Amino acid sequence: MINFSKTKFITSAPKLENLPADTGIEIAFVGRSNAGKSSALNAITNIKNLAKTSKTPGRTQLINLFEIEENKRIVDLPGYGFANVPIAVKNKWQKSLTEYLQKRKSLKVVVILMDIRHPLKDLDRQLITWATVANLHVLILLTKCDKLAINARNKAVYETKKNLIEFGCNYDIVAFSSLNKIGVIEVRELLDNYYNLLHTGEEITIEDSELQSFDENAWNKYSQEE
Repeated sequence: MINFSKTKFITSAPKLENLPADTGIEIAFVGRSNAGKSSALNAITNIKNLAKTSKTPGRTQLINLFEIEENKRIVDLPGYGFANVPIAVKNKWQKSLTEYLQKRKSLKVVVILMDIRHPLKDLDRQLITWATVANLHVLILLTKCDKLAINARNKAVYETKKNLIEFGCNYDIVAFSSLNKIGVIEVRELLDNYYNLLHTGEEITIEDSELQSFDENAWNKYSQEE
C-alpha cells in the first residue's frame, strides 16, 4: 500500500505550460467549489494542511501538484461553479482547468467530488461526459455524507449510480466524509490500485459488477423507506 502520509507539495502553476514534465501518473481532484475538495485531500493523505482550506469556497486559483512517490502525483484543480470572484478571474480559472484536462498526457484518473445532498449538477455532468470521451477512469466521491443518516446515504449512492448509467463510463463511487473519516480507507485502497495498475500498463477494471449497473431491488427498498 502506498504511504499517502509521505505526500509532499511540488508546485503551483497558473497554466499548463508552467507545470513540470508531463511524465508519470497523475490523478486529478476536481469538483464544485463547495464540495470539500481540500478537506478530502487532507483526510486521504492524513496531512492536516497539505491542501489549504478556506472559509470562502472557490479560492483555489492554481493547479496544485503533490507527489506521493516518484512519478505518482495528485493534482488539486481549481474548483468550479461557486466562487464569488470577478468574471475575468473565473474565466481564467476555467481556462486553466480545461487546458489541463484536455492536454495533460499523464492524467489517467479524474476524482470528481460532489456534495452527496446535491450530486450531478450540470457542470459535474459535463465533466463526467468529457472524462468518458477521453477514456479516463472516474472516481466519484459523494462528500459530506455525515450530513445524512445511513439509509438516506445509501439511497443517495444508489440514486447516483442509477443516473450514471446514461454516461456509460468506467467508474467507482464512494460515500465520503472528511469530518468523520467515512470512506477514507476505501479511497486510499482505490488510489493505490489505480497507481499500481497504471504503472504496469494495465487497464483499470471494476471487480464489483454492481458499480456498472444499478441495483433495482436496492433502489426499490430505499424508495419505499422514504
